[in-house]
Amino acid sequence: MNNSDLLTAYNYDEFTQAKVLPWLNFDNSPPLGEPAPDFPLWQLDGVATTLGEIWRQNQLTVVEFGSFT
Repeated sequence: MNNSDLLTAYNYDEFTQAKVLPWLNFDNSPPLGEPAPDFPLWQLDGVATTLGEIWRQNQLTVVEFGSFT
């Protein structure tokens, strides 16, 4: 799947079970209470960082993932 197809699939036009379920991957998520793995992030201005760098700078961190449709 190319990036354009991926974005189209991710930004689905309606919140239905058929369109949401392919994005759920709870089996590969860290257990509740366990630290999330470190991964790269990009700030709104395009500057690269990592989740670990943000944790070191902020005592409390909220990371929001998802499609707001």
